[in-house]
Amino acid sequence: MKNAHIVIITGLSGSGKSTALRALEDIGFFCVDNLPVVLLPKFLAITAQTSPEIKQVAMVMDLRERSFLEKYKRIFNKLKEKGYKIDILFLDSTDDSLLHRFSETRRKHPLSEKGSVMDGIHSEREKLFSLKQMADKVIDTTSTNVHQLKDIIQRYYLPSSGHKKLIVNVMSFGYRYGIPADGDLVFDVRFLPNPYFVEKLKHLDGQNDAVYEFVLAKKESIIFLEKLYDLMNFLIPLYDKEGKVRLSIAMGCTGGKHRSVVMANQLGSHFSDMEYIVNVTHRDINKS
Repeated sequence: MKNAHIVIITGLSGSGKSTALRALEDIGFFCVDNLPVVLLPKFLAITAQTSPEIKQVAMVMDLRERSFLEKYKRIFNKLKEKGYKIDILFLDSTDDSLLHRFSETRRKHPLSEKGSVMDGIHSEREKLFSLKQMADKVIDTTSTNVHQLKDIIQRYYLPSSGHKKLIVNVMSFGYRYGIPADGDLVFDVRFLPNPYFVEKLKHLDGQNDAVYEFVLAKKESIIFLEKLYDLMNFLIPLYDKEGKVRLSIAMGCTGGKHRSVVMANQLGSHFSDMEYIVNVTHRDINKS
């Protein structure tokens, strides 16, 4: 476990720590939220014994744990002295931005029990000053949305070799529920035969082998995928070359449960074979 890469995500409440954790989980990190800092040495020791294959760990630690401020410095330094590779990622944002986020979500600031949200923000900023100075990387999230922050995190922690830097999001959806607003490229696969009208497939979804085989057994499905792969092989390197960091591709069918799911999975596998980071989601797969 001492050879593992351990990222401690911390910072101000409302600065995007949960988003950062999900971003690292998407690129293969084993993730834990709100682990008490006193348990960190034991957690690493147990993980080394029971799951030696885990080489990347990310965890959020912050003021939600009352003893965090008293003990983090001693524990982090002691682990580093023992040879653990620990990176501290600190997320920051302006007071106004944090106040706006708390107002939008109507969440309670952890330090605002006896005062306003802004009082809590000021108090937390003061308490975390030393930790910010200790951090290996500080990211100001004031001007970033969720997708931009995820891109920044993933591009920073990806190894220099291996995966390419463009992140490809593939989503299946149902036209019945609307076209995704953030799709850069949208493909309509409603021209394919619909498993919904096959009684034994109607209540299954595109993750099921029977639906998968039904959709891909059609000649038009294979021809479509071949042409789609050719198009992607042409477009993606050009997007990558121009510095685009995230590409969202949406695959739609009527209900978002059968055809689009199969095609999104196929396209995701194609991008994985090309060594791009790929996130495949199925927006409407559980809707009736």
